Amino acid sequence: MKNVKKLLTLVMSLALSVSLVACGGSKGSGNASSGGGQTVKVQFDVEVASMDPQIAVDGTSFEAIAAVTEGLYSIDEAGSPILAAAESAEKSEDGLTYTFKIRDNKWSNGEKVTAKDFVFAWRRLADPKTASEYGFMMSIAGVKNADDILAGKKGIEELGVTAKDDQTLVVELSHPVTFFESLLAFPSFFPVNEEFYKEAGDSFATSPETILANGPYKMSSYEPAATTIDLVKNEDYWDAESVKVDGIQFQVIKDAQQTMLAYQNGDLDVATLAGDQVEQFKEDPEFTNVAAGYLWYVSVNLKVPGLENENLRKAIALSYDKEAIVNNILKDGSIVADFAVPELLATGPDGKDFRETTGTYLATDKAKALEYFNKAKQELGKETFTYKMMVEDTESAQNVAQFLQSEIQTTLPGVKVELEVLPKKNRVERMQSGDFETVLTRWGPDYADPMTYLDMWTTDSPNNYGFWSNAEYDKTIQSAKDGELALNPEERWEALKGLEKTVMDEAVILPVYQKGNAVMIKSNVTGVEHHSVGVPRIFKNLAKN
Repeated sequence: MKNVKKLLTLVMSLALSVSLVACGGSKGSGNASSGGGQTVKVQFDVEVASMDPQIAVDGTSFEAIAAVTEGLYSIDEAGSPILAAAESAEKSEDGLTYTFKIRDNKWSNGEKVTAKDFVFAWRRLADPKTASEYGFMMSIAGVKNADDILAGKKGIEELGVTAKDDQTLVVELSHPVTFFESLLAFPSFFPVNEEFYKEAGDSFATSPETILANGPYKMSSYEPAATTIDLVKNEDYWDAESVKVDGIQFQVIKDAQQTMLAYQNGDLDVATLAGDQVEQFKEDPEFTNVAAGYLWYVSVNLKVPGLENENLRKAIALSYDKEAIVNNILKDGSIVADFAVPELLATGPDGKDFRETTGTYLATDKAKALEYFNKAKQELGKETFTYKMMVEDTESAQNVAQFLQSEIQTTLPGVKVELEVLPKKNRVERMQSGDFETVLTRWGPDYADPMTYLDMWTTDSPNNYGFWSNAEYDKTIQSAKDGELALNPEERWEALKGLEKTVMDEAVILPVYQKGNAVMIKSNVTGVEHHSVGVPRIFKNLAKN
């Protein structure tokens, strides 16, 4: 554990020329650039679910979107916000008004990028008609009237964002937000050209012809659920001189063995390892571990009979060996998660990481799990329980789910777990519709504050897939966002610790592990920046010698 923590700390403080990526096999492994220059080939282990900045909800989609679209800010190698589409930013003394000057930049159709593109995108994000799962981010950002607009009480034209002229964007906040600039590097806040969007209609963001780029690359081939996606350098990008490669090729490969065969054959520049592969390649000079902020956990649907019982949820949460999962199955630098808020996410007013001064919860304890199970059986008047567990079709996720299935059934006689394997996009859709019993899922932090996790479990959150509800919890969250607690950093931080404790004490989710990644990267490829918060990987500074 100490070595892993040391590694995580190092990763957070250094710029990593690392990618979790590779492309799959020889198909399409040539240059993506029409110019025939250097192409970096990148693996995704799941499909890109959406290229729509206001609709996308997963890290893979965010990575692809951020490669072709740029917001007011981006993130540098160390994880700090840096100006991107904005040339300058001025903040008022009270922290409530930001004035941005938009750079002289073009969309890939030749149109000028303007402040109006941000106004349209932000209003679209906040509009209840859009039904964006990330609409809540507008509220997290503290943009004036966002809460009322999201609740349908005010129109989108009252959102506190205004195009003073083509190059001047003014943003009004309802209260100061310390991490506001970092939030603006998140894809949900990326611009969209209104005229182009309306012309594309329902086809928006589904093909190169319906995707506009204002970032370092642009799409040359893409379709929903594609296994190969090609990007080429965007010569109209304002900072095109800094883009060192002619293209990127993303390929979806879910099988770890196929991935490594492609890497060894030279068809991949970077590959993600799984399980026993780590032992095989860990001494290779092209091997490295990188930290990831993703928390993997089991989400339980409290509307399913039996799962509303807290003792049954606790029994399941304590029944599986997390050390065995990270040490014997994953072997990739992942660490045991006895928490709901990951390590190295955010630093408090005391200068310490959130986890340093908080407790641990729901640690593996099979004897205690059986005690909880016996209580649950008595309370529910049942001896046997059968639940389906959804899991996406990646190799590592299936391996973990199979182990969870075995552990739960062995530790808790009378509980049967049936696995249902499906593509990630379908898993997410099923969760969004509430059509599941239990699911092995993950959440990556969108910004550097515990609220990026804790806000998920409020009653009305679109990400509260398990339908848990606690009025006092909701009240405290709201105060921490824009009430009295928001005005007192020390009290707010302590309140956030208490909120996590509530979530864990009631087993709202059943934590499993915090992700690490074991990757192979060709020695002639540099510049892929890995981040544990926000967009997982940024590709602007790629280079291939």
